[in-house]
Amino acid sequence: MKVGKKSLLFGVHQFIWHPITVLLAWRRLYGKPSWKELVCIIIHDWGYWFSPNMDGPEGERHPEFAAELARKWLGKEHFYLCLLHSRHYARSAGVQPSRLCWADKLSIKYEPWWFYLPRAWLSGELAEYRQVARNYFPTFLPHREWFDWVKSRLVKIGQEMSTDAAPYMIPKK
Repeated sequence: MKVGKKSLLFGVHQFIWHPITVLLAWRRLYGKPSWKELVCIIIHDWGYWFSPNMDGPEGERHPEFAAELARKWLGKEHFYLCLLHSRHYARSAGVQPSRLCWADKLSIKYEPWWFYLPRAWLSGELAEYRQVARNYFPTFLPHREWFDWVKSRLVKIGQEMSTDAAPYMIPKK
């Protein structure tokens, strides 16, 4: 089974728990989401279902699936809300990430280490995340220390950057 599918079923992006934590972060940053924003919060990572990795070329394209669903169901604005929840996509488009990006980053604030780490380990995400972070955090240190480091970093980024986020960033063609 691909790591992206495992992530959605029982890993870091678990299809019930992760949207709850993103919703909590959204409410903290922006207040109550509209029903369309709520749909985007729920579906934004569904593209991982098809991905053999989280941060590789396929994983970087994961927002495309939810963005297309959002375009069909909710319209162009919400296409970009989902697509640009990825900093990779935002950089490629030359725009700021959407509000959903910062709520997604801040969502780790609501993750206790004892719940996050077993899911990340079981799904195979932990090894990939630790490898990606190897230039910033030594791989020989315990997973708990790595989690505390990642959590503090992402919470800070989510809180600081969210103030600059426009509700919907639509790239000009």
